[in-house]
Amino acid sequence: MAAEDAPRYSDWSAPVNLGAPVNTSFIDQGADISKDGLSLYYFCGNCPDTFGNADIWVAHRASIDAAWGTPQRLGANVNSPSNETAARLSIDGHRLYFTSDRSGGFGGTDIYVSRRRDKRDDQGWEPAVNLGSGVNTSAGEAQPAPFEDEATGTTLLYFASNRAGGPGMNDIYVSTLQADGTFGSAAAVAELNTPSQDQQPAIRRDGLELFLGSDRTGTVGSIDLWVSTRASTTDPWSPPVNLGTVVNSTVQDGRPALSFDGTQLYFQSPRPGGLGSFDLYVTTRTKLQGPN
Repeated sequence: MAAEDAPRYSDWSAPVNLGAPVNTSFIDQGADISKDGLSLYYFCGNCPDTFGNADIWVAHRASIDAAWGTPQRLGANVNSPSNETAARLSIDGHRLYFTSDRSGGFGGTDIYVSRRRDKRDDQGWEPAVNLGSGVNTSAGEAQPAPFEDEATGTTLLYFASNRAGGPGMNDIYVSTLQADGTFGSAAAVAELNTPSQDQQPAIRRDGLELFLGSDRTGTVGSIDLWVSTRASTTDPWSPPVNLGTVVNSTVQDGRPALSFDGTQLYFQSPRPGGLGSFDLYVTTRTKLQGPN
């Protein structure tokens, strides 16, 4: 894509609390939005009627301008008596990647995937499968962010890990989906990592913009939202830039998730004025240039 054709956007707006019934008096975190913008996946900690301490839920709405309906907890093929968090939906809506500390994994937390045949059936998720040793280790792997590169036909999975060998407490890694359906050995994304915590990646659908949560030098609060860009999917990522005080606060603002069109950024925050100890928020921007 020529530089003059690259997407350009306005600045981000002041964040808006998603409100009830999505946010509750409990812990609401880790949102992800479907391609059509009508399904919101997130996890709730310590909510009533859960399988474990943290379960994955979904809320639907009739249109992008409509209010969110009453959330539903996903079934036992996804949720367990352990903790399930940080769900990410594939673009086609048939795969749900998430983090779990259930028994039988490789380490403290592992990344799993569940599949469904009907992308409209949120009770049709099949038993979750561990992504295996290409991604998971005896340490902790979390916060998956799939990226499907249309130019190359390659599927990549960005995620965070506290495994040994990285420069920080948590670092961002990437793994490539192989021909046999497994993910290959993950590699650190060096240009995104620092001696601080660098985690919670979210990548724009064209692969040219990546958001993350980090407490690196320059952070406004304990964790801030940052963004990195690149000219093409074969180029390295730029040094991340803080989203600034319009979006970030003096507390923990993290777990970003970008809408398919790149104009809405969902995230979690315990900032004052919420309904619970963590709430979900959305900030918006306008596309000024670029393909739809």
